[in-house]
Amino acid sequence: MENLDKEKTLNKCWDELYPDYSKDILNDFIDELKIFKIKYDTKPQEAEWYKDAVVYSLYVDLFNKDFPGLERRLDYLKSLGVNCLWLLPILDSPMRDSGFDIRHYDRIRKDLLGLDENASDEEQQEVFRHFLNEAHKRKIRIIFDIAINHTSEEHEWFQQSRKSPDNPYRDYYIWNKDDKKYKETRLLFKGMCPSNWQKDGNYYFFHRFFEFQPDLNYHNPKVLLSMSRNLLFWLSQGVDGFRADAIPYLWKEEGTDCENLPKTHTIVKFYRAVLDYVRPNTLLLAEACQPPKEVVKYFGNDDECNAGYNFPLMPQIFKALGKQKREPIIETLNPDTTPDIPKSCQWFIFLRCHDELSLESVYVSEKDREYIYSYYCRDPRWDFRLGEGISARLSDLLEYNQYKIGLAYSIMLTLPGTPVVYYGDEFGKTNDEEYYKQMKKETGKNDTRYFVRGKINWAKLNTDLRNKKTLSSKVFNIINKQLNTRRKYKCFGRGSIEWLDIKNNDDNIISEVLAYIRSYSKEKICLIHNLTNKVQIIKSPLPSLLEKKQDLLKQPILFDKNSESLILPPFSYYWILLNN
Repeated sequence: MENLDKEKTLNKCWDELYPDYSKDILNDFIDELKIFKIKYDTKPQEAEWYKDAVVYSLYVDLFNKDFPGLERRLDYLKSLGVNCLWLLPILDSPMRDSGFDIRHYDRIRKDLLGLDENASDEEQQEVFRHFLNEAHKRKIRIIFDIAINHTSEEHEWFQQSRKSPDNPYRDYYIWNKDDKKYKETRLLFKGMCPSNWQKDGNYYFFHRFFEFQPDLNYHNPKVLLSMSRNLLFWLSQGVDGFRADAIPYLWKEEGTDCENLPKTHTIVKFYRAVLDYVRPNTLLLAEACQPPKEVVKYFGNDDECNAGYNFPLMPQIFKALGKQKREPIIETLNPDTTPDIPKSCQWFIFLRCHDELSLESVYVSEKDREYIYSYYCRDPRWDFRLGEGISARLSDLLEYNQYKIGLAYSIMLTLPGTPVVYYGDEFGKTNDEEYYKQMKKETGKNDTRYFVRGKINWAKLNTDLRNKKTLSSKVFNIINKQLNTRRKYKCFGRGSIEWLDIKNNDDNIISEVLAYIRSYSKEKICLIHNLTNKVQIIKSPLPSLLEKKQDLLKQPILFDKNSESLILPPFSYYWILLNN
């Protein structure tokens, strides 16, 4: 019965997208889904598993060379409290955009497999399946990036497409005789790409990102079905979910800005129905750099993405840390700014990722952008897209101060949502100058995001972690304790939030302290953060706190019983369990 509903959804989406096309190819595709489900005997995943996830994001090659290398680090990741890996692009690619330019959707890049050049396709897939099995044995789920808006220009579809206007694959992409179409479409890579059109022979093709990443044409139903089959292939290998890259741009229409169009949502509904048909609760994660009121639309009525990144929250956390005021965070999470989402859906929250600290106008004001940029972009080389972002790792942004880093992580790990740890941030990895220079030379692009990538030197790291005086050791001990404490409590990923007004002894509300209660079932935890570099003396927001000697992080709780005041050292935080 449930799959009959999914078939109805697929048919409805098809009617909305392709009213003039025959349904024969759709019916054939639905038959494929039925055969797939029988052949692979796919069982549903646990409902809403992503709400209890601690996600760790990494590049396989930069983390530890290849999949066998990553496999050897699975116990390290498990010991951190990680139970989901987000693998940044792993599919076959010329690597002109760190793998987001996909050449083959059904192959892993050979350099990630640790095999010789003559290894068969089956041998290559076996390496990946072995890795998946080892991760799953440790109860670590695996999701990875898949670009569904564009391909590499080296993809066979595009190579065929560019041969002639009559080629059967011509309509897989968007070609035009001039560059005058879609004039209202904004330029995403200002300073790196002069146009959304690239001349190729006597015609132009459309691209939202780099000129070597031609956009797919979803007006052609064969594109939608072909991309759906790519998702199915990886489900057959055992993958647990997908991060859908650049999701707002899928459908284009003349006279629009080609973003967040209604039929883009129809495409997403189609993908979700496909995944739910063969393996319910497979994660479909929206990468949509948009205002919250637009991002929430990608959850649909619990029939589009299961989860989405809360992009606007990230810069506001940095604003709150810079101004040492709680308001930017509270205002961003206010329902007037970030509307409620379907009960089964989830926000993914993060401090840093493989991209820049984004300051796009779609979710920060000009005033906010000016402040955050001027406060945090301490090196002009960190500039990205002419002031629309800052390419710097967390340690660089927070001036290599382990207390600030710990405070930032405490906030991120305890706000509503699923946290994402960017590889290396758990030990204070800094900007990689050499990697930036290397990639700038190799790609010919001054893409400053390469500063925030770079390899992990495990030999040096192991030495640094043994030395308690190093930044790596100090940061690691802080973040490791936070992560392992967080994973014990479901209230962080599933619970409600109640903001607390903190007062000083003069009974005035002070905005320098961010405090809230997270509640779920029988769990109730009070979180208190001193956003300043000064000691804060505050009235205890709850009488019961005065009876506590230490918090969940095993930190002593400092207070003055005579005045019933809590003492907050600079950049400190308490995680206090209330119901024990």
